[in-house]
Amino acid sequence: MHLGILGVSPGNGHPFSFSAIVNGYDPERFSQAGWPVIQDYLNARDKTDFGFPGVTVSHAWTQDPKITAKLCHACQIPHAVERPEDMIGNVEGVLLARDDAECHWALANPFIEAGIPIFVDKPLALRQNELEAFWPHLCDGRVMSCSGLRFATELDTLTSELPTIGRLRLVRGSTLNDWARYGVHLLDAALRTTQLVPTTILRLPVSHDSLFIETTDDIPIQIDALGDVSRLFHLEVIGEHGRTSVDLLDNFSAFKKTIEVFLDMVRSRRPVIPAVDTWRSVSTIIAGQKAIPGGVAMAVPAAPKGTQ
Repeated sequence: MHLGILGVSPGNGHPFSFSAIVNGYDPERFSQAGWPVIQDYLNARDKTDFGFPGVTVSHAWTQDPKITAKLCHACQIPHAVERPEDMIGNVEGVLLARDDAECHWALANPFIEAGIPIFVDKPLALRQNELEAFWPHLCDGRVMSCSGLRFATELDTLTSELPTIGRLRLVRGSTLNDWARYGVHLLDAALRTTQLVPTTILRLPVSHDSLFIETTDDIPIQIDALGDVSRLFHLEVIGEHGRTSVDLLDNFSAFKKTIEVFLDMVRSRRPVIPAVDTWRSVSTIIAGQKAIPGGVAMAVPAAPKGTQ
């Protein structure tokens, strides 16, 4: 199976990490690419941790040919293309590994129309009309989108401890940077773990992005995106008999599982994440973006009726 990789966006090295996880990497050339944090966790892994049988990232495109060249050299990608559409006919799946949501629909649509399954990095969209445009393709197995932390290995520990803490009272997450790009990390992890369904979202009047989410089970979720702080992805669940929490730090395993799930979608041509899960997460992010600090709560739109 041949995959294409699309990138890059400011501050987001996923084209390099995703490609390296599939293809392996050249340590010397990777060090010249400018992503030392990614290389640190790649260097910490055994060679046997890399790759998927019969799968390679064979084509790459970024909006900067110099970055494309660095990506190809660092991650052993044989073909750099001048336009994303040049991959059509040469790949069976595409990883759109950039997190500037305003570009996602325009970049993804040619592959959707060509029937090529595509993974779209988080957040899928920041406009409701674009989420609605993606909806049928989330349902038919042509588009997959999530935070890699949806598949964080640390969540296994949290899930196993949930029965011991009794009825849930509060879910709380903390992350760095901003709500629009990083809130989805904790939201995807929290919603997958608890199966809560957001109904409204309120932006709290504080100096950072702090969002309070009501759910159909009357169990609130609060997520704080703390801006320019050290690396932080913390999720806490409080119940009537106790609490449990995890720090989501193993990027390599989370990203590898994300790619593995996407490959399942490429092979089966069926959704591998329930479309309604993606809708709920992305709709919550969009509603939170619209919320005014200290203003009224914004409704989180329900998913369209139909295949979910």
